[in-house]
Amino acid sequence: MAARYDDPSSHMFTPAAIEPAADFLAELAGDGRALELAIGTGRIALPLSRRGVEVHGIDMSRAMVARLRAKQGGDAIGVTIGDFSATRAETTDGDFSVTYLVYNTIMNLTSQEAQVACFRNVAAQLAPGGTFVIEVSVPRLRSLPPGQNVVPFHTSPTRWAFDVYDVATQATSSNYVEVVDGRGSYRSIPFRYVWPSELDLMAQLAGMRLRERWDGWTREPFTSESTKHVSVWEKPTA
Repeated sequence: MAARYDDPSSHMFTPAAIEPAADFLAELAGDGRALELAIGTGRIALPLSRRGVEVHGIDMSRAMVARLRAKQGGDAIGVTIGDFSATRAETTDGDFSVTYLVYNTIMNLTSQEAQVACFRNVAAQLAPGGTFVIEVSVPRLRSLPPGQNVVPFHTSPTRWAFDVYDVATQATSSNYVEVVDGRGSYRSIPFRYVWPSELDLMAQLAGMRLRERWDGWTREPFTSESTKHVSVWEKPTA
């Protein structure tokens, strides 16, 4: 994944996807520090750092972090290797003003227990008044007719991609089939989908409260038709 993660043809690597996110997070960070969970190759961390925000990260993939280190400015970002649901950032400079988890990565924690632990881990590292930001999709269960558990999201002559849902357990997987030079490949990535209200309860268990929720980084209203959300929870000042 690390070798091909930075895909310039992907929408997630366009300025339209990156710059609003970096602006949003820089505003929340203010004069404080930011912590990115699953920092990866620095897609968001590097633009945020260029805005003058001190950024730290946590990631369990040394290969992804090596890609970050190879980029301009990557050596200025401190990274702790570990599971972001339980690992504390290795820094002695105090708590963070904002912690963030983008692009559906909360669903990489495939149990409710791990997702709850993530919120508690974040709360322990936030300064009073600090915020936790998650960008995640809304489960596409409205696309499932009775008796079906598969939702395709890409089809072409050489590539097919689809999500498989288990509504009883909230387990899901994204599956990819690709044919290159007549040879087929298949990979499946497990997730646990999570509802906005469930995330709010996880925040409450960790001593935080919802401050705002938007359809995206440019603060469009979140509605019943939204396919994703950017949510901000706040740690009380007292």
